Amino acid sequence: MSTIYKSEAGGNEIRRRYREALADWPVPAEHLRVPTREGETFVVASGPADAPPLVLLHGSGANTTMWQGDAASWARHFRTYAVDLIGEPGLSAPSRPPLGSDAYALWLDDVLDGLGITAASIVGASLGGWMAVDYATRRPERVTRLALLCPGGLGRQTMGWLFTALLLRPFGRWGIRRSARTVTGLDTPQAGPVLDNLVVTFRQFKPRTGLPVFPDDALRRLAMPVLVIAGGDDVMFDSADTARRVRQCVPHAAVTILPGVGHAILGQTGPVLAFLRE
Repeated sequence: MSTIYKSEAGGNEIRRRYREALADWPVPAEHLRVPTREGETFVVASGPADAPPLVLLHGSGANTTMWQGDAASWARHFRTYAVDLIGEPGLSAPSRPPLGSDAYALWLDDVLDGLGITAASIVGASLGGWMAVDYATRRPERVTRLALLCPGGLGRQTMGWLFTALLLRPFGRWGIRRSARTVTGLDTPQAGPVLDNLVVTFRQFKPRTGLPVFPDDALRRLAMPVLVIAGGDDVMFDSADTARRVRQCVPHAAVTILPGVGHAILGQTGPVLAFLRE
C-alpha cells in the first residue's frame, strides 16, 4: 500500500482522474520526468523554450492541474514548469522527507538541474508557497522573483478547521465536501467541480499536517522581489500575522490581503503576471 494513500485502489483512481485532466491543459505542453534523489518528479512544461523560466509549486492535496487557469496567460511570456510536489497526489514519487530539513531544497536543486535551469521565478501556493520560501531562503541566488499565494510558514497556522473536519468526517462524502468548503472558502455554484474533485482526493489521500514557521532571520534573507497574496478569511493560516511578519522582515515585499477570500485564492492570474513581468 502506498504511504500517501489510504488504499492502492484509491491512489490508482486519483492518478487516473489526474491523467484525464492533463488532457485539458490549455496550451501545448511537454510531460517531463526528472530523476531526483527523492525519486522521479513529474513536470508539465509550457511556453516558448527560450522564454524566462517560471516554476510553479502547487498546494497540498493538489497537483499541476491547480495551474490550468493560469497556464495560458503565463506561458505567453515564460517557459512555465508546473511541478508535481513529491509526497502529493500527482505523478511524482511519494517521498516525504522531514519538513524543516534541507531535503526539499536538495530535491528542488535536482529538479532545476534536471531541467537545465540556473535561476527562475517561482510561484507557490500554500504548501508550495512554504517550499518556495524554504528554497528561496536557502538558495537566494537561484530565485529571481517569488510570488506566494496563501503561503504556509509565514503566519500562525490555525487548527480550528481541523476540529471541524474531524466532526464532519463520520458523515462520509457530504462531511468531506462540507469540510472542504469550510477550509477553501469556496461557496459558490461555480466552485462545485473543484469541491467534487477535493472530495474524491481526500477520501483516499493522507495530507501532511503542520508546517514549520520560518524564523525572522530566514525571512530577512529574501532579497529578491516578493509578492504575497492571502485571503482575509483563510481558516488555515492567520493572514494578518502573515502580512505583519512579511512587512516587518521583508519590507520591500508587496502584500495583498483579499477581503472575504478563504484559503483557496482564485482569479489572481493577472496580478501575479504583472508582478512577474515588472
